[in-house]
Amino acid sequence: MKVELITKVVCADMEEQLIKITDDVKEAVENSGVKDGVVFVISAHTTAGITMNEGLPCVEKDLIGKLDNMVPYDDVYAHNHFLPSYGATGGNSPGHIKSMLVGNHCVLPVKDGKLVVGHAQDIYFAEFDGIKNRKYYIEVMGE
Repeated sequence: MKVELITKVVCADMEEQLIKITDDVKEAVENSGVKDGVVFVISAHTTAGITMNEGLPCVEKDLIGKLDNMVPYDDVYAHNHFLPSYGATGGNSPGHIKSMLVGNHCVLPVKDGKLVVGHAQDIYFAEFDGIKNRKYYIEVMGE
């Protein structure tokens, strides 16, 4: 069995954003040498996630909007207090909750050296905590 782990870095342009990473995952699969297997895409953060959906700007807007409705920024959160271990005040509870809702990974099949996805499916890195460099992992496993 062959296992290939790639670390990718992404940076959002705004506080909350769905960033398409489908092409990066396809490229990693095709360059891995794995013909048949599986690929895992995993966020390295607790206020960002990995999700899949139809790759249209209107769908992206709807998803972010509904998450904002479900987890409003101005609600009362226990995490919004001084954290001595960080030396700062935690104010990103909505990001933690949204990340949990969208999930931190996706798993897809690899067949004949290609990523298997539906014709309208895209893979997204979901940023919920601002403009900063973030990491995600693409692990391809198989024969």
